[in-house]
Amino acid sequence: MQRNLVAEFFYSIDRAVFYFINHSLQNPLFDWLMPFLTDLNKNNPALVVAGLLWVLLLWKGGRTGRIAALLLVPTIALSDQLNSSLLKSIFGRVRPCHVLADVHLLVPCGSGLSFPSSHAVNNFAAAVVLSSLIPKGMWWFMAFAVAVSFSRVYVGVHYPFDVLGGAVVGVGCGFFILMLFRYGEVWRTRRTSSAQTEEVSQ
Repeated sequence: MQRNLVAEFFYSIDRAVFYFINHSLQNPLFDWLMPFLTDLNKNNPALVVAGLLWVLLLWKGGRTGRIAALLLVPTIALSDQLNSSLLKSIFGRVRPCHVLADVHLLVPCGSGLSFPSSHAVNNFAAAVVLSSLIPKGMWWFMAFAVAVSFSRVYVGVHYPFDVLGGAVVGVGCGFFILMLFRYGEVWRTRRTSSAQTEEVSQ
């Protein structure tokens, strides 16, 4: 009984903040901008630009840029599969646009589950990896992740806690990939050093 009361309390907060963002902040500029942000992954010109930026980072970004570009691949693979194939099915939360009345819906609601938000998970995972390797761009990477996550609530397809939970999962995935990379770098350095020592001793 107490657990149900706690769950209802947090749900009431989630719902209230959802309506504040989805209704009270409603304005013509956001009505145009937020659907655009939220559907960048479905926008062919945006995908082409993202692909070109990735290639440019790989080609002209030096060693750090190449590492960042290459690490994005396992980062997004991990974050997307972990969230979409495991976490969403565990929590099984239905999207607000399927259960709440009077939602200001700006994009198709979709049949997917709500918690955590995959957009938030993937964008925060990528932002953590890029910020760690390219610290000068940290505020841009994080601001973009926040903006995309906010857009999911504004357009009516996610609760605020969905994107907050997604941010936590995404940050965890990003740090996990960075940890594996750094362990690999330490192992490679030790192996190289050991090989050089053996050559000298011979």
